[in-house]
Amino acid sequence: MEISIVTKEDLQEFKSELIEKIENLLSHQPEKNEEEQVWLKSHHVQRMLGISAATLQNLRVNGTMPYSKVGGVIFYDKKEVLEVLNRNKQNA
Repeated sequence: MEISIVTKEDLQEFKSELIEKIENLLSHQPEKNEEEQVWLKSHHVQRMLGISAATLQNLRVNGTMPYSKVGGVIFYDKKEVLEVLNRNKQNA
């Protein structure tokens, strides 16, 4: 078994290299895009709006709430759900 002696200078050099690598990783990490599309399932939209499954179905059927269907699962674009809320906002 080989024995190595680690000096303060070795530790300082290791620290500098480690910090440099971390900074490099952080600077190349893509920032989260706030315009990123978020898809919600029906139960999330129901909870978000405080409505029943039947009400959400009526909103789909009458064209008020846009949706996408993949297989048997219905998805809603969060941005579009918020737009529907804003379009139907009532001033008191």
